[in-house]
Amino acid sequence: MLQWVRSILYIIQATVAMPVIGLLFAPWAMFSKTGAYAACKSYAAWCMWTARWMIGLRCEVRGTVPDGEVLVAAKHQSFLDILMIFHALPRAKFIMKREILWTPVIGQYTKRMQMIAVDRGKRGKAISTMMEDVHAGRIEPGQIVIYPQGTRVAPGAHLPYKVGTAVLYKQLNQVCVPVATNAGYFWPRRGLFRRPGLAVVEFLDPIQPGLSKDAFVRQLEQTVESASDALLAEAGWRADA
Repeated sequence: MLQWVRSILYIIQATVAMPVIGLLFAPWAMFSKTGAYAACKSYAAWCMWTARWMIGLRCEVRGTVPDGEVLVAAKHQSFLDILMIFHALPRAKFIMKREILWTPVIGQYTKRMQMIAVDRGKRGKAISTMMEDVHAGRIEPGQIVIYPQGTRVAPGAHLPYKVGTAVLYKQLNQVCVPVATNAGYFWPRRGLFRRPGLAVVEFLDPIQPGLSKDAFVRQLEQTVESASDALLAEAGWRADA
């Protein structure tokens, strides 16, 4: 019962902190992408710091964090892994649902940071547009973050890896850095309960350009799923729990 109370109090303060931090940084963010990134990194840091002492949830980033122009293909289980990846990467550019653009505070900041918004069911068109913008110099260099399964996936659930990541890997001709996580065990995709423990985001060995689409998807899926399963086991998650 105590952990439930702590979880709810944590969610309330994190929800309030978002517009407060957004408004505090707004004068800087209006004129500078650096200001927009600083605001969102501050919010991510705040959420991770308060999680540590309010709900007993520590956050740890493992592996080598890329700082150049790379494709980051990440396991997505929770809002927490978004915060951790964004805070770790120097200039993350997430491929995200277009609806987020209309979210108060978040939407304005995602536009300023040139996040890549896609319509549901039209990812192919969005990728083509993005590639045109990249080549034309309208999108500044950074780490493009994509979720190969297209949505949050609960621990133990199996969703196929979509071809969009392979298309992007082929067209960008860049190194792809897989990312594993166990965040969904502690911070579920639905519900209010937050479990104490150690949430991990792990940047894995990069996949070099040049693989065929099928070979790339196979390697990516095997790498990310096996590493994520290992992190879940480390955290104490069991499929029958």
